[in-house]
Amino acid sequence: MGSTPLMIYASFTFIFFALEGSIMAQALELGLHIPLAVGYVVCSLVILPLVVYGMTALSKMQVWTQPVWLVLMVAPFVSIAIQDPGKFSEFTHFAGDSPTGSTLSALGVGAGAGVALSLIAQIGEQVDYLRFMPDKTPQNGRRWWTAVLGAGPGWVVLGALKQIGGAFLAFCIAGSAGLGKADEPIRQYVHGFGTFAAPVALGLATFFVILSQIKINSTNAYSGSLSWSNFFSRLTHRHPGRVVYIFLNVGIALALMEGGVFGFLNTVLGFYSNVAIAWIGAVVADLIINKPLGLSPSYIEFKRAHLYHFNPVGFGSMLIASGVSIAAYFEAFGAYGKAFSPFIALFLAMALSPLFAVLTKGRYYLARPDTLDEPLLGADGLPSAAVLTCAVCATDFERPDMAGCPFHQGPVCSLCCSLEKDCHDSCKRGAGAPGPVALGLPAVRVR
Repeated sequence: MGSTPLMIYASFTFIFFALEGSIMAQALELGLHIPLAVGYVVCSLVILPLVVYGMTALSKMQVWTQPVWLVLMVAPFVSIAIQDPGKFSEFTHFAGDSPTGSTLSALGVGAGAGVALSLIAQIGEQVDYLRFMPDKTPQNGRRWWTAVLGAGPGWVVLGALKQIGGAFLAFCIAGSAGLGKADEPIRQYVHGFGTFAAPVALGLATFFVILSQIKINSTNAYSGSLSWSNFFSRLTHRHPGRVVYIFLNVGIALALMEGGVFGFLNTVLGFYSNVAIAWIGAVVADLIINKPLGLSPSYIEFKRAHLYHFNPVGFGSMLIASGVSIAAYFEAFGAYGKAFSPFIALFLAMALSPLFAVLTKGRYYLARPDTLDEPLLGADGLPSAAVLTCAVCATDFERPDMAGCPFHQGPVCSLCCSLEKDCHDSCKRGAGAPGPVALGLPAVRVR
């Protein structure tokens, strides 16, 4: 789908930065009496120094703060379980402002699922951490899969537990704070900490919410800057630096916060979920249907040098599925169509992807074959850590990040390929790209 996923993912990061930043601003207002409008600015500015220094600084911050964060997150639930365990059974009958009471409502399930499914793109953020995983070997295979599944799709389990926990705390304060304020985490945790540390409950809650939002939004800002950077470098063939896109991402989020995006939380997430789930549906269909059936290449290609600008299989199925589901969200197909619009997007995208792959015969997946030498095999039969030097920036990169370039007469890294504006995609023209010998590519070096 080319640059489309980058744009979709980047939009996710600034939407959720705005929502999480609004939560942090609520904590500043209640705990430190800082007006919301000023708090939004503070919540944006405090993230910038952390993100500018990249993933190394972020990883250290996440590791150092994780033990404190875990203890504070769980403490209110443990305290309530000890002091008033009946609250948990009462929660199962809580109906909020549902007109049907505590009776299960299909419309309510659909609407709630729409909000929850908007979070599916959050799993993509885990890639920014999982890309530092070591290579899988026979020795670490089990631990490798455990880490990948736990930190990747397994994030859904943690996300569900956090949502249920938030709903429970909202139930606990609904009677005193009112339903309109019960969804604010700062008020939930003031009550939670008040069950065992009343004198310092407000201070603890303010600290915990601020810490949580910094941990979340530092990742949102970092991931968003990478997505915007990759998107615009492919589009404009220019790269002013990742820091520029940090300010872009945070600036958009700040505008949303000042516009009161938190007050339209359900609407924003419900609408966005239609696009997000259509994208995921197209991707999943390609992985579990198209590839096993041979309708698409058996491997995942990400390098611009090997891709068409437009692939109707992924982009077309996502565009149609999201268009139809958005129409459903705006009640084109009635109340049930609106409630279950994300599911319309999911199933339609998964159905259209293999259909378009058959109709196009898969010809738009790869613009040209890979022309680089294959990496050498080590004594264990696995590919060695093959390294090539980029013909443009003279930096060493592992082979999967390199592409043969007839214009520069050598291997070129993915970033330089995206920034190249003089070659006019000469590698994709003609009957096929010349092989490694014609390009004069150096032999693969092994670390």
